[in-house]
Amino acid sequence: MNKKPIVAIVGRPNVGKSTLFNALAGERISIVKDEPGITRDRIYADVTWLNHQFTLIDTGGIEPTTKDKMLSYMREQAEIAIHSADVIIFLVDVRQGLVDDDARVADMLRRSKKPVILVVNKVDSFQKFQADVYEFYNLGIGEPFPVSSASMLGLGDMLDEVVKHFDLTEGEEEEDDRPRIAIVGKPNVGKSSIINKLTGENRVIVSDIAGTTRDAIDTAVTYNDKEYVFIDTAGLRRKSKVKEEIEHFMTVRTVSAVERADVVVLVIDAQEGVTEQDAKITGIAHDRGKGVIIAVNKWDAIEKDDKTIYRYTEKIREILSFVPYAEVIFISALTGQRLNKLFDSIETVIQNQNLRIKTGVLNEILMEATTLQQPPSDKGKRLRLYYITQVAVKPPTFVIFVNNKQLMHFSYTRYIENKIREAFGFSGTSLKFIIRERNENENGV
Repeated sequence: MNKKPIVAIVGRPNVGKSTLFNALAGERISIVKDEPGITRDRIYADVTWLNHQFTLIDTGGIEPTTKDKMLSYMREQAEIAIHSADVIIFLVDVRQGLVDDDARVADMLRRSKKPVILVVNKVDSFQKFQADVYEFYNLGIGEPFPVSSASMLGLGDMLDEVVKHFDLTEGEEEEDDRPRIAIVGKPNVGKSSIINKLTGENRVIVSDIAGTTRDAIDTAVTYNDKEYVFIDTAGLRRKSKVKEEIEHFMTVRTVSAVERADVVVLVIDAQEGVTEQDAKITGIAHDRGKGVIIAVNKWDAIEKDDKTIYRYTEKIREILSFVPYAEVIFISALTGQRLNKLFDSIETVIQNQNLRIKTGVLNEILMEATTLQQPPSDKGKRLRLYYITQVAVKPPTFVIFVNNKQLMHFSYTRYIENKIREAFGFSGTSLKFIIRERNENENGV
């Protein structure tokens, strides 16, 4: 299975990590999609350099010796990012010079055994700061790369060095065709308990202390003679006790796990219901085109009548309206109730993620759809849909050829998607549509 390399930016506070992150991410990180309900989180971004694609992660500042709760928390999240990353950009500040905490962070990075790129920021003039840049050789972690994030200087050389290290990890899991299932959600919703129940042993530490599971843990589980790999993650913390500006650092593990997964199982506490944090995690999975299952755990603790499941499902659909395709199941990790159903749902989603539809069938659906609901027009110019074909799976991806992309409104694309779903279901998976223009004078296919 191919996964994008993960590159983490780490360093002390105020050395310019977020500025570098924004410079590398470009404007696309701030693009607001016209798709409702998608939360754009600034913790990560997709970056392309020289035909290499990778996921860039921003982190909180590391102050190794601090006793301040907030800074300690940020340090913990940075450590998680280091653990998750394939390559680390270690950012230092030329204007502050080499300080003791830089050396402590360098020691931490050295112990990680990960490739580390030492980057000296705020170097607006190399001639002026040359001697100060060379001072960072004393950290003993290699050649310093001078950059100015604010002025966009030196970033190319730095990225050239970053991508050199991707060969170490790219394609690492290609031969392993076992489905990978990421178990995500807030702390204490029962993620680890689910995996322990499935394996029949305490493979993962279970505790009522929020955030017990510090690192993503892979656990192999066999069901009906088929092996699955479950990725357990620590969940997002509540906003209380943690200031909002650093809450997003908790998504580091989630992003990493989702990136590696085929199917994402969002675990929700039945007693608490769907929260803002649940929506955020689901948005990450949707954004990545992963299969999505919503597992409502602790269902045994809910007083029920014959309409409880229906009402609960409606509420989930209402809050997570941007993933109407998601599978919803009700389970209890404590009693084992419906855990077998989880595997059935996973298999359904995997099959749908890999489903291919013949071009002829797709175009019949397209023709029928445009007949039932006429394509939109603007200023006398009407949208024409010529042709549709499927070009990829995981997620199923379709190209629609039209006369004018500007006329292909999001709502009409959604209408076409709904027609395809009516015919083939595609439960549990998002569908991706690429709109391409074709000259009206070209012959139809």
